[in-house]
Amino acid sequence: MTGASAGTRAEPPVLGPVPTSVAAVSRHFTDPLWGITVHLTPVEADLLHTAPLRRLHFVAHGGASALTTLQSYSRLEHTLGVLALTAHFHPGDELLRTAALLHDIGHLPLSHTLEGTAGLDHHSIGAALLRTDPVRAVLGRHGIAPEAVTALLDGTPPSPLAGDSGLLNLDHLDSYVRSGRSAGRLAVDPAHLLGRLGLAGTADTAVTTDRETAGTLVGLVRAEAQLHTSWDNVAPTSVARRLARQLLDGTGLEPARLARMTDNELWSALDAHPPTRPESAMLRGEPHRLRVAVAGTAESGPSGPPGASGWDFALRKIYSSAPLVDGRRLEDAAPGLAAGLRALDLLPTTFRVWWA
Repeated sequence: MTGASAGTRAEPPVLGPVPTSVAAVSRHFTDPLWGITVHLTPVEADLLHTAPLRRLHFVAHGGASALTTLQSYSRLEHTLGVLALTAHFHPGDELLRTAALLHDIGHLPLSHTLEGTAGLDHHSIGAALLRTDPVRAVLGRHGIAPEAVTALLDGTPPSPLAGDSGLLNLDHLDSYVRSGRSAGRLAVDPAHLLGRLGLAGTADTAVTTDRETAGTLVGLVRAEAQLHTSWDNVAPTSVARRLARQLLDGTGLEPARLARMTDNELWSALDAHPPTRPESAMLRGEPHRLRVAVAGTAESGPSGPPGASGWDFALRKIYSSAPLVDGRRLEDAAPGLAAGLRALDLLPTTFRVWWA
């Protein structure tokens, strides 16, 4: 007989805390993408207990495209990934780490999907939240000035969170790699990838790597841009923006209240408003019925095909930040890769959308 003797029961092994807990109870977590274990500082643990940070757990990082892709992870997961990267490269910089944790608290429901609706901007909303309790009170208890966090996030002084324009920072690095993994297009283990990355540029603000790894990163940047201009993003995003605008115009809902909703609260509000309820249900249940054509093509016509009622949609921005190669700009160190990023300027950004 092996194991415990007859008549006795073996004690179960003692288990440690859940390594990816984001409730800041155990004061540490291990980021599942990068494999970085972060030992939370007291201010980080306290901030993770506040409503603005908890809310991000209920906002999809991929926005409306979470309805049509497997990019369903939360804005908080990305936020903690950026914190993990910051703690990896600058473990003792409390202010920078705090800024990393707070950099996305201003995001609207569905993240970038509703950006600009009614003039709403997640950067300005986030700056206002830093000056408002409970975040302001937590920062104050730990001797951190909200203005110092705001300055870092504005790029004054430049930091790995907001450094040289056009260069890959830690925020965008996590976005590209995390999105690549969810789409199944990441061919290298992120932990291995991390071992080949460093920081360089003005005040070590940009991601630098070797030529081969730069090719991997540029491939992820290109794939993300192509995702943004594809049916998978354009179709659901265009509908969600229209519905949000109808909700604001038809209910008296204040834009500031919309901005603080979670994704589920937004869907509930759309379902409660009779004019938006049917299309909201169609978007979630039958997105395959949506059709997208590049504006100006024969297929798009003035309103889609004959008999279809369509609408115009334009992308606000296509991100194309570049890593450094051995500390040098991509244009000098790898002209072919730089040309691949410049080619993103040729992607369509205006579309005609309609329901089949």
